[in-house]
Amino acid sequence: MHIGELPQRTQEYLKLLWGISERSGESGGQASVSLSELSRRAQQKNSTTSEAIKRLQARGLVEHEPYSGVKLTELGARLALVMIRRHRLIETFLVETLGYTWDEIHTDADLLEHAASDRFINRIDALLDFPTRDPHGDPIPSADGQVEDLGVMSLAECEPGLPVVIEQVNDEDPELLRYLAAHDIAPGSRVRVTSPSVAGLVHVQVLSSTTDEPAGDPVALAVKAAADVKISVDNDSLADVHPTAEDSIAEPIAERHSNEN
Repeated sequence: MHIGELPQRTQEYLKLLWGISERSGESGGQASVSLSELSRRAQQKNSTTSEAIKRLQARGLVEHEPYSGVKLTELGARLALVMIRRHRLIETFLVETLGYTWDEIHTDADLLEHAASDRFINRIDALLDFPTRDPHGDPIPSADGQVEDLGVMSLAECEPGLPVVIEQVNDEDPELLRYLAAHDIAPGSRVRVTSPSVAGLVHVQVLSSTTDEPAGDPVALAVKAAADVKISVDNDSLADVHPTAEDSIAEPIAERHSNEN
């Protein structure tokens, strides 16, 4: 089955299921997603989503048992990755070639991805020299369906005092993206949570790219916003900053990689 044979709404459901699974930390799009969560994210009534899932199930794209979640089948996951690849390559093209900012690209990519041909997407890929991440830090699936597992955690879970590197930012909230950009927080930025969350806020200090010295004023993020920012441990600073950090954070990340392999 080719992705072009599917209705646009079906393509959107597949991409949405993969995206929810990815952000939950489940590799391979294999998270089980509740109908209520899927309806909320699709901005539809539960009854509408339920009927759509029945159609996807009839095509062999999802598995769904009553009163349990919805999960992509192997075929559904493969086709979902085609849509994810299209979306993220188009987003990268809009920024790198057409001068969009990262808060402008999500909606336009949503529109363009359904009309794009495989040839067009592959030409974009080659033109951009085969990028592996989009402007929000999300991994771009390869043409053969391989996708990098970043092994990240959320900024909201980060231990205070530990230098970390921003890896991904949720691309669905333009206001958050503009706020982060105004404070020089983007994939590749180095930051440090300065104190435990208080009153629903996480306080973050942007660091120099080469040292642990502050670069700019501290930034306050709502815990929900911090949860949409994914980070990895800056291993070069572990020994100097927190002697137990490698055990408390780096090791669980390594364990996730080990379990997946």
